[in-house]
Amino acid sequence: MADLLVVGSVALDTVQTPFGKVQEALGGSATYFSYCASFFTQVRLVATIGEDFPGSHIKLLTDRGVDVSGLKTSHGRTFRWAGEYGYDLNEARTLDTQLNVFADFKPVLDERLRRMPYLFLANIDPDLQLDVLGQMAERPRLVALDTMNFWIQGKREALLRVLGEVDVVTINDAEARQLAGEPNLIKAARAIERMGPSTVVVKRGEYGAVMVNNGAFFVVPAYPLESVYDPTGAGDTFAGGFVGYLARAEKLDRATMRRAMVHGSVMASFTVEDFSLNRLTRLSAQEIEARVAAFHDLVRLEA
Repeated sequence: MADLLVVGSVALDTVQTPFGKVQEALGGSATYFSYCASFFTQVRLVATIGEDFPGSHIKLLTDRGVDVSGLKTSHGRTFRWAGEYGYDLNEARTLDTQLNVFADFKPVLDERLRRMPYLFLANIDPDLQLDVLGQMAERPRLVALDTMNFWIQGKREALLRVLGEVDVVTINDAEARQLAGEPNLIKAARAIERMGPSTVVVKRGEYGAVMVNNGAFFVVPAYPLESVYDPTGAGDTFAGGFVGYLARAEKLDRATMRRAMVHGSVMASFTVEDFSLNRLTRLSAQEIEARVAAFHDLVRLEA
């Protein structure tokens, strides 16, 4: 089991879906990722919060074993996001974004963090992602990255530079098409692979995920659920399960990568069963393994 460093956002989210609403709940890409990945390995979090950030949220992370020594309190208010979903839960409508202290986020790694063997660059400015990568004392065994349409459109050149330096990119289907300029998802994934990463993971929400790994395709469905309350953070928890499993296994062969895809899909399936991290706080290792086993039955094809 290898240590995993994540650099990204910690936020307070206000979310409304047809099934309820939460106000100023714990959110942020690095939050979802680190909490989920902590089920598999030691996670070390680098992010910034404001002076108004509830101590109970920090305790939630530390109780899971997440190292929050890199979580710095800045003068001002915490990053906030508000959004709503209709009955089509595949896309959120942003109602409000307040960057607050996150607008001036400049991650600085100490000597210990600069030597982490696994690194996940969560959804932040690609210039910051490049800067973090440049702070590493030596090349991590695995560098994975997530991005979004805002950076694809506004910081394309910087994003292309950092894509040339990473091993894995996780991205949703609309963003993959936008980045590649290609409507066909398979062609888009191959085009992104040519940009540098040896592994491209395309997250497709309720339709599962697609991985291109050194030219070979692998597809996992989404786990079928009867109750989906809030898809916020599902992509980040998918990434947390995927990279967290790889850090636990300390292997990057094709079979391990495929098992990591299943674990990512399983973790995302738990996340959407409640708001914020609520379902994950009730999650046990036994439940994870039971759903992984059910997943195998779901996709097994008899000869």
